[in-house]
Amino acid sequence: MRAICGAIISAGALIGLGMAALGIGTRYQSYGDLDSSGATRYLLFKNLDTPLMLILVLLVAALVVGMAIAFIGLAYHQHRRHHEMLLHRRAGEPASRLPM
Repeated sequence: MRAICGAIISAGALIGLGMAALGIGTRYQSYGDLDSSGATRYLLFKNLDTPLMLILVLLVAALVVGMAIAFIGLAYHQHRRHHEMLLHRRAGEPASRLPM
């Protein structure tokens, strides 16, 4: 369940990042390709509007958190299944006389 929750969070963050990319493209479509000397102009992250910067930072943070939850959830799931396998394997053995 943890892995699915992390995957859902990650998917939501990726959808949000795609929508933010569309919004940034729409907002800065008239930024211009060349400056007065003929060199290509690039829009730097520090030149974005503050709300767009905040949205990008929060969505990237949500993506990182979602991926972490998904990977940790999968690792925990595999750990539990491994211990269940060991328990089923021991169920067929006779009981040990030595305490463990």
